[in-house]
Amino acid sequence: MKTLTVFTPAFNRAHLLPRLYHSLCEQTSTDFEWLVIDDGSKDGTEQLVLQWIAENKIAIRYIAQENQGMHGAHNTAYRNISTELNTCIDSDDYMPINAIELILNKWDEVDQQKYAGIIGLDAVESGAIIGTTFNTEYITLEDFYLGGGKGDKKLVYRTDIIKCYPEYPLFEGEKYVGLGTKYLMIDKEYQLATLNEVLVIVEYQQDGSSNTMFQQYLKYPKGFIYNRIVSMQYSKSLKRKFIEAIHYISSCIILRKKDFLKDSPEKLLTLSAIPLGVLLYFLIQYKVRVK
Repeated sequence: MKTLTVFTPAFNRAHLLPRLYHSLCEQTSTDFEWLVIDDGSKDGTEQLVLQWIAENKIAIRYIAQENQGMHGAHNTAYRNISTELNTCIDSDDYMPINAIELILNKWDEVDQQKYAGIIGLDAVESGAIIGTTFNTEYITLEDFYLGGGKGDKKLVYRTDIIKCYPEYPLFEGEKYVGLGTKYLMIDKEYQLATLNEVLVIVEYQQDGSSNTMFQQYLKYPKGFIYNRIVSMQYSKSLKRKFIEAIHYISSCIILRKKDFLKDSPEKLLTLSAIPLGVLLYFLIQYKVRVK
């Protein structure tokens, strides 16, 4: 059995997947398999991946499902991964040719039963690091950002640990739940080994979630309410809890949820956040109208 699964949720990204595929074919280590979760694509993704499977250059598995959103694709991936480690590489990203080798070498160096996995660096195509590097050997994801760390980072998790935590909920009519909720839960019990090496080259797409966030606030209020509740429950930062309470209020207004206080794990904080939550609701409405 391979040690690492690289999994990729794909929704109508057949035009981008070849770059990732070719980067995986060029890896200096072959101790991995590629799991493609086709999240309801209609653009020939299946035929493309089946062609690559037939080429037999790397180990590939393909799973197709009805569109559930990124979090639903992650649920399916985690259910079907049996390797020791796993990492998600998005369809619009690709890996430097030594990334798998770097991950596995680092994992051999650490106490594998003590840590949840590895956190490495993202970079853009020019080679510039996204955000900041790490200044400690081990850290939680939340502590990294609370300590002033910036930028997206690549997470490699132990599969047995990731499976111990609840799946992302699926809400009827919605396609978004933030992936960070599961990572925040893991942070309460485990640290990650830091790796100051680039594990992925990132290209942000115009239709990506980071560029459509205000629209998503309106489209997926149940998913965002779940995010805010989990963050208020698990975060160690009072400031972050208050920010989440503000967003929780705005999402509850969008959903017309009247019993918002009952479901909040931080009731006093939520009460104090009501004025700013109302203002955020109107800001979201404005941003969507003028976009």
